[in-house]
Amino acid sequence: MIHSKLLGNKNQKNNIISSENLYKGACVRIKNSNKTFQIIGLNIGKKICWVREWPFACDSKKTFALEISQITLQIFCSKQYSE
Repeated sequence: MIHSKLLGNKNQKNNIISSENLYKGACVRIKNSNKTFQIIGLNIGKKICWVREWPFACDSKKTFALEISQITLQIFCSKQYSE
């Protein structure tokens, strides 16, 4: 199992995340959002990832593509699930 380090500094708002540190299943924050998202797919060559909101509802399949440059912070996923 791959474990991530918490990246970023609370005093630095415009963190840039390196694509080498990202992996499928990682939880991240993105620009212009206070929500947490989980990476469900990566295309490092095209610098794109696919994400979904975390925690996710089992009946929801809302995913979207995002440029990796839009990721501002990599965080640990909470073990709490939405009901």
